[in-house]
Amino acid sequence: MNHESIQQQMDELIHLLERYNREYYEQDNPSVSDADYDAIFLQLQALEAAYPEFMRPESPTQRVGGQALSQFDSVVHQVPMLSLNNAFSPIDSQGVYDHSQMQAFDERVKSGLNLAASPDYLIEPKFDGLALSLIYENGILVQAATRGDGLSGENVTQNVKTIRSIPLKLTTDTPPRLLEVRGEVLMFKADFDALNERQAAEGGKLFANPRNAAAGSLRQLDAKIAAQRPLDFFAYSIAQLDEAIQPLGHQQELMFLERLGIPTPPSDCCLLSDNMADINAFYAQMALKRPELPFDIDGMVIKVNSLALQQRLGFVSRAPRFAIAHKFPAEEAPTLVEAIDVQIGRTGAVTPVARLVPVRVGGVTVTNATLHNEGEAQRKDVRVGDTVMVRRAGDVIPEVVRVVFEKRPMQDAPSQTDLFATESLPQSPRYQLPTVCPVCGSDIVKEGDEAVARCTGGMLCQAQRAQALIHFASRTAMDIEGLGSRQIEQLVELDLVHEFADLYRLDIPTLQRLKQIDDEAENNKRETPIKWAQNILLGLEASRQPLLSRLIFALGIRHVGERTAKTLAQYFGQLALIRSMPAPLLACLPDIGEVVAKSIAQYFANAKNQQQIDDLLNVGVLPQENAPHVQLLQVLSMSEWLMHLPDLRMSAKKVAQLLSEAATFHALREQEVSDVAWLTWRSKAENLQLLQDIENALQACQVQTETLLQDASTDMAAQAVNEAVAGKTFVLTGTLQHKRDEVQAWLEAAGAKVSGSVSKKTDFVVAGEAAGSKLDKANALGVAVLNEQQLLILLGKSDEKN
Repeated sequence: MNHESIQQQMDELIHLLERYNREYYEQDNPSVSDADYDAIFLQLQALEAAYPEFMRPESPTQRVGGQALSQFDSVVHQVPMLSLNNAFSPIDSQGVYDHSQMQAFDERVKSGLNLAASPDYLIEPKFDGLALSLIYENGILVQAATRGDGLSGENVTQNVKTIRSIPLKLTTDTPPRLLEVRGEVLMFKADFDALNERQAAEGGKLFANPRNAAAGSLRQLDAKIAAQRPLDFFAYSIAQLDEAIQPLGHQQELMFLERLGIPTPPSDCCLLSDNMADINAFYAQMALKRPELPFDIDGMVIKVNSLALQQRLGFVSRAPRFAIAHKFPAEEAPTLVEAIDVQIGRTGAVTPVARLVPVRVGGVTVTNATLHNEGEAQRKDVRVGDTVMVRRAGDVIPEVVRVVFEKRPMQDAPSQTDLFATESLPQSPRYQLPTVCPVCGSDIVKEGDEAVARCTGGMLCQAQRAQALIHFASRTAMDIEGLGSRQIEQLVELDLVHEFADLYRLDIPTLQRLKQIDDEAENNKRETPIKWAQNILLGLEASRQPLLSRLIFALGIRHVGERTAKTLAQYFGQLALIRSMPAPLLACLPDIGEVVAKSIAQYFANAKNQQQIDDLLNVGVLPQENAPHVQLLQVLSMSEWLMHLPDLRMSAKKVAQLLSEAATFHALREQEVSDVAWLTWRSKAENLQLLQDIENALQACQVQTETLLQDASTDMAAQAVNEAVAGKTFVLTGTLQHKRDEVQAWLEAAGAKVSGSVSKKTDFVVAGEAAGSKLDKANALGVAVLNEQQLLILLGKSDEKN
């Protein structure tokens, strides 16, 4: 190999690694596995060692990688946040590890310290999360920053303050003057599963694994969103510490941090030993234990325990000499793609799915793997007949990692350049998404720049219909007891239900058909019982008066989750108002952006959707409604909704200038103003119609507010409730006669906040039967305690249960 080709190869590797670094650190969307990245990194390192004259200063081997994003303030690390060198222990077919790289690390340490025997090492988990620096001054958290490029990172202090496991104040009366803690932000597996379930229910993006979910959550510009994400933290080192306090070893560092209230790795996941055989055996033990852990780890970290010896060993250009990351083998397995089908989700999302020859991956047999979307399937070039590597992303979602192209089935075909020759071509064509839905035949389309294509069939599509009805009946929506997904799928398959209202038209003979079909399949001749059918009808009857927020959520409007549904119900109070709201008004509400507002308005602009709602009302589904929020008209002020008009993008300053010239709807429509952009916008007929729709909607809000508060006693009661409840924090504990979420919705509609834990900031604890530790804590802190009847009086509601 000549020098020119060597230089070219090194340049290509540098280019690849820089791209992968950007994807991993800046975009939170890695396209290669850690094992693939590490292999390329080692290849570049070997070339640079062999040909140091060709080493470039911008090589990823000389830096950690990833620039701080411009959306956050930049933070310079006083002590650089370096990464670790890696060691690998390949495992053979008999399950035996080759620990030669770890043995080499131990020899380097002993040589560097001039020791005959190994020093004490501490082995601990290598968490698969996002590296974080926490700075405490006199015991108070003052700054949190991501690693970034190792020299500077992003200031994420406000988001980190929402992570409950990170103390805002150290738990000691004599805190160090300065403490900088390094650790990892991560998301527990169970919390990740719950988050993806919520994302799916809301029609949102599903995260590929807990690491991506944690990184994306920590780097939300809006701390309110970060606060809704279940993040955790484990510390792994101290970067700066008051000179008056100096632990002797790394294990003492962790014990010191634990005493300060800072989470450290679980003790049963760590081992202190001067015997490399024990260290390697513990690594193998943790590799087996890995699937059972509540969090993701991708290896173990081995560090010289003595801080004095660490200082003697020092650092190489990008990593410490005293520590190494002992990575686990990647949990991947090869298999064959038998077919590529599509799945249709509740919102119509079309997902290509690879049907696989069954293969064991991470302790589970995998037969299907998501290809995410057409673009991803084409980028990886997955075809029927291919051998592919499959991985369970985050130990949850099976996905195709890459194609083993050298095993792709090929065939001879006539050459396009030589009429008398043939060339070798893939047997299967490049994957393309179907243009029509395989379930209902409706068109499949992509909107704007969206990566996901959708079936346009709506409830006409049997696949969407079943999923939409299952969501409608679910516990967090209409909560129809007794009606499960299996019965709904049967009803749809038999063409017995076509819309939401059809569920309330069910009767015992119709439901018995389901049981009879099951009995016939099992050749069961016994008389079909009806108790189960009666229970379903009772569940349907009990769901006819849902909370308004539950009904809105149950409709399955894209981007509308439980929180958004509660916001709509809290501010508008009535279904009729919500059904008539244009997008610019909806976008004025807290926590509802323009994308969500547009989705809601489009849903209610659809005549078929409006008909479904009318049909629900006609079969006796009547949601519990309230007066509009007392501040609704202030929230929907002209100065607010003008900034949300489509294709206009007016700033607050521009809006103020416009309103100084035209402060009424008539003036906005008719009066000449100096703003040319406004004159151009209103010249379009559809925009003038939107202005009229907004005026009509605001008038409806005004009428409803005045009508429902006409009675002076009602007005006084509303004011009393507002003063006693609005802005207060409540905690519910014990068994209540009313449903817990129903009581919570009443409190939130009155302007209160409902918390899950008791603190000094709690205003009231509502205690039902068998109230436990929360009641005890309330009494200890002197927090006011109410029983359920007292709460109902405070809310101005009669006790319907008694």
